[in-house]
Order: sequence, then C-alpha cells, then structure tokens
Amino acid sequence: MSIALRDGATLHPLVLPARADAADAGAFREYADVRNRTIIETTGRDDDARTPGELLPMLRSDADAIRRQWSVRRAGETIGCVALNVPQDDGSRTVYWTIALLREHWGHGLGQAIAAVLETEVRALGRSVVQLWAEQPHSSGATLAAPNGFGSVPHDHIARFLLAQGHRLEQVVRVSEFVFDDAALARLRDLRDEAQSHADGYRVVRWMLPTPPERVAGYAWMKSRMSTDIPSAGMEFAEEQWDAERVARHDDRYRQMGHAVQVTAAEHIATGELCAFNELAIGSDPTATTDQEDTLVLSDHRGHRLGMLVKTEALLSWHRRFPDSARVVTYNAEENRPMLSINESIGYAPIAYEGAWKKVLT
Repeated sequence: MSIALRDGATLHPLVLPARADAADAGAFREYADVRNRTIIETTGRDDDARTPGELLPMLRSDADAIRRQWSVRRAGETIGCVALNVPQDDGSRTVYWTIALLREHWGHGLGQAIAAVLETEVRALGRSVVQLWAEQPHSSGATLAAPNGFGSVPHDHIARFLLAQGHRLEQVVRVSEFVFDDAALARLRDLRDEAQSHADGYRVVRWMLPTPPERVAGYAWMKSRMSTDIPSAGMEFAEEQWDAERVARHDDRYRQMGHAVQVTAAEHIATGELCAFNELAIGSDPTATTDQEDTLVLSDHRGHRLGMLVKTEALLSWHRRFPDSARVVTYNAEENRPMLSINESIGYAPIAYEGAWKKVLT
C-alpha cells in the first residue's frame, strides 16, 4: 500500500522480482536506476553503482538481516529510493536506513516526510537506534567536526537535513583510492618483502569465494571480530555471530551478484589459526573499480606487520588475476591511524569523506 507524503509524492513498498530481467521487474529496475543516479549526483563517482542484477541479491532479506525498500514516486516517475536494513544479531537495537532523492527534488520537505514514516516503522520493529553513512561532496564552506576529534564533513544541505532530523555526527570515514602502475607495483613488492621479514611464524594463505571447507571456521571468527574490534566512535554495533551457515549465505550473495572475491589471510603456523585477512571484490566487468572490503588483524596478533603483509600480498595477486582493474577504493575511519598509515605507505590517497550518523529514538 502506498503512503502519501507531500506535494503529490508517494512512498511505495518495493516488491522484489524473482529475477532482475523478469517481465514484472520494471519498478525494481527503475529503483536501481534512480539509486545509481543519486549516488553519482552526490559523489561524482560511479564506484558504488550496481546493475539491477548485482543489486537484487543485496536487497533480499535473510537470516542475518531484514531488508525493506520503497520507491518514492511523483507524477508516475520514480524520484527517490529508500532502504531499511534491520540486523538480526542477538541484542541489536539498531537499524540502518538510506533516503536518496534525485537532486532536483531536494529542499521541498520530502526527506523529512519520509524520515517520519521510517521512524514509525522502526518503532514498530522494537528498535531504537537509527544509523547511516552519508558521503558529502567537497565544499569550501563551513564544516562539522566529529566529536571524537578525527575529521570533519561539510556543514552542507546533507548535514543540515540530518541534524534537523535529530541525527548526530559520530565518526568521519576516509574514502581512499589506490591506482596500479609500475611504480606502485614495485613499492608493493618492497613493502611485502619488508613486512614478511617481521612476520616470523606466519604464512599467507589465499582463496577465492566460496570459502574452502577447511577455512570456514577461521574465516567466520575473523568476520565476527569485524563487529567488535574496529574503531566505531559513538556508533553502535551488536556482536555478529558467524558460523558455517552465515559464511555460506555471505558467499552465495556474492555469487548471485556475479562478483569475484579474493580473501588473503595470515595463518599462525604453530596453531593453524587465521589471524588477519583482507578482501578484494569486483563485478563482472574486469575493467571496473575493485572494492577493498573487510580488513582486520586480530588483536592477539598485532605488532607483526600482518596488516601490511595481507594488504600487499592481496593487491599483488589481485593485479595478476585482474590486470585491467586499474583502481581500488577502500573506506577507513579517520581515527584508525594504524590502518591509514598502512594505506598511505602503500599509496592510497584520499578522494572523499563520509559521515557516520546516529539517532536514538525517544
């Protein structure tokens, strides 16, 4: 059932089709198109754009999260897209939402009307914390500093909207880019060799998804630590419980998206424990931008240059496999100085920043 917003705009629950190319998938394809257009309008980049076939598996609910979407329509056209993700981890009181409107429809109160509808939905779900990440275009005007003292974002239309809705900026995330060239590859090899000299007692192992059976337990444990061990400032995350079934769902989602994912890990030789990992992913276009996804060194194994080791080994092997993907993009909290220092040494350069925002419903 559609919900009236204002000025003739309505909010329509999105019914996901069986396939992105199905005869009844028109509304979904419009949603995917508008999603991509809003991303490009805001960021100036298409790194996070997805084809309908890639996007569809990302939107389906599963045992790990309830995922709901709505289209914003006016005069028979889709002008925005809305998403609500509800983690199902024990103890979670958090939801994540996205409200994205085409720029020509900003400034008319539509975002406020949508937020009010979503808050009603969130309360009905028994949740009380709303969180989101918003990349904001560079501006030479006023800025808003993160309360933890690391970084700032423009005090622009996006920030003013979120502040007016009761959100608080909790953290700033740096978006960084690495570009492959001969000099970069030589630097990677030197850094890899230097890191390896400090990693006595460890070896690098690597696989492409799906995860081999002998690596599932170790990979699941490291993925669970991503929810507890990375800098999160004032953002709130329940501890994620990962097991073989969750790893299988994770791997299968990438399969359905048509994405190749490489996991590069460090193994403690004496115990066989996996203790650091890095993920790189790309879609079906081998010339597209590579996404660096999770990277972590377990706390008990820090101080051995394992972060540098898995990152450099990952990039070198990735370039051999996908030589036509010239760029890698990654996201890191501004207070995560150990990881940023590794990235900067490798040659990553900042290209954008995004704010991590939180609202506690009362």
